[in-house]
Amino acid sequence: MPYETLESKRMYQRAEAIADRIWEIVDRWNWFARRTVGIQWVDAGDSIGGNIAEAGGRFHPNDVRNFLFYARGSLRESKYWLRRAHRRGLITDEEQKFVDDELEQLSREINEAIRYQKTRNRRGS
Repeated sequence: MPYETLESKRMYQRAEAIADRIWEIVDRWNWFARRTVGIQWVDAGDSIGGNIAEAGGRFHPNDVRNFLFYARGSLRESKYWLRRAHRRGLITDEEQKFVDDELEQLSREINEAIRYQKTRNRRGS
């Protein structure tokens, strides 16, 4: 089986796409909204993929799992800022639903990767 790069993995690609979508949304906001909600949301969204990338650079299953936990935490933070943006009228219902659905799918993928690392650790790989 050929080596699969991190960038070719669905989970990583989804994280990048979500981060880019958040950036596109926040980029059109006024200064105050960008400075308060926007910076926090962009940072949280970027951090999801950053932690997945860092997990991909680790060998030991416990290290990989820890960075996947960090990614999952950043995902939850991103959902918080998504709710704030929606509640404050900064995004449409459609944008909120789209980003939330994508985050939920990514959450499932991260959880699946965490479960895999647990089994890998038990096997002693």
